[in-house]
Amino acid sequence: MTKPRILFMGTPDFALPALRLLHGQNYPIVGVITQPDRPKGRGLKEAAPPVKNLALELGLPVFQPEKVKDQSFLEIFKKLDPDMVVVVSFGQILPKTIIDYPLLKCLNIHPSLLPKYRGAAPLNWQIIRGETKTGITIMLMDEGMDSGDILLQKETELGSTETYGELHDRLAYMGATMLVKTIEQVLDGTIKRKPQDVSGVTFAPRLKKETGKINWHKNVSDIINLIRGLNPLPTAYTYLDGQSLKIFTAEASPEKINLLPGTIGTANAAGLPVAAADGYVILKDVQLAGKKRMPVSDFLRGYHLKPESVLQ
Repeated sequence: MTKPRILFMGTPDFALPALRLLHGQNYPIVGVITQPDRPKGRGLKEAAPPVKNLALELGLPVFQPEKVKDQSFLEIFKKLDPDMVVVVSFGQILPKTIIDYPLLKCLNIHPSLLPKYRGAAPLNWQIIRGETKTGITIMLMDEGMDSGDILLQKETELGSTETYGELHDRLAYMGATMLVKTIEQVLDGTIKRKPQDVSGVTFAPRLKKETGKINWHKNVSDIINLIRGLNPLPTAYTYLDGQSLKIFTAEASPEKINLLPGTIGTANAAGLPVAAADGYVILKDVQLAGKKRMPVSDFLRGYHLKPESVLQ
């Protein structure tokens, strides 16, 4: 069976396992399309996307159009003449010209059980909203936002302590394996398309800075889920004496309390308790503005807490 000529489109780390696996299984990759280099870090130096770095390491041709709908790129696209386009967290909406062109269509790896969690940040929102199951959907792309027919879908448990970073890595590898399986089924004619049930659609909007601000008046479980869902980036945060305090890990201690939400209790071997609506959130791993990330025990050695300080 002749393997299709694939054009790969992706940008962040999540796309790396799929690109590496396709290359490792000798699929002919005619090009890799990724976002342009962008300023990054405190020095705002130009940094290449992870997919570009891997593509160059593998000796694959790389293209970085500002907009894939521009005529200048569409001419390049037609010269590359792919049989199939694979899209993994690319970051741009594909025009109809690209979607309709390949004989074997455009496939997308999406890290949720579509139609749930369409949008820019499905991994984060599934954790933030307390889901206990997640999965990968290999979807046939159309002009909508994550609205195409489902080709293959696999469910997996979402661990009660699993963070965004851990889930990201696990589903990236799971998605890569499922992608290859889907391509094989497309080639042998056994693949079946299933339209999404629009009655079950939910959305996972782009994260904003205020998304990570902890509301201590919420239940302990909601606060823990927010912390997990934003660990390691962009990170949940609160304010201590007017300074931003990032919180990377915490544990739940639901119990009856008589403190105002946000009030800091007495530190113990488990960590630093903070009152929420229905118990304590035990802070384990934090970072004060301008400082390094550290265990809360180390933080408390260098920071003098005022009695009954309140996190805002």
